[in-house]
Amino acid sequence: MQDYHNLKVWEKAHHLALDIYRASNGFPKNELYGITSQLRRACVSVSANIVEGCGRRTRADFKRFLTISLGSTNETEYFLLLSKDLGFVSPEVHEELSLRVIEIRKMLLSLIDRVGAKP
Repeated sequence: MQDYHNLKVWEKAHHLALDIYRASNGFPKNELYGITSQLRRACVSVSANIVEGCGRRTRADFKRFLTISLGSTNETEYFLLLSKDLGFVSPEVHEELSLRVIEIRKMLLSLIDRVGAKP
């Protein structure tokens, strides 16, 4: 379909995943297979599904993977909230990361609309 490196939304999602990995390094060790793993999996899914969609041959497949990516933004946002409420990240870190998730979600919605609008 296209080179994912050219998509600003992928770049932002990739950098968000890197920062979430760094932020979650300080989570309790007993949460390694709990919330740490869940948060990391969700945030990586955002960029990974963009990449997979770009490798598909049809617009419908591309749109489907963008929609999966969109769902992963919701999951990421929730796990960030849970991390804040459990005291694993500060309110400031939560706010900064959540605002970036929201920006990525808006970009995905716009891209999904553009992909769906073209024949």
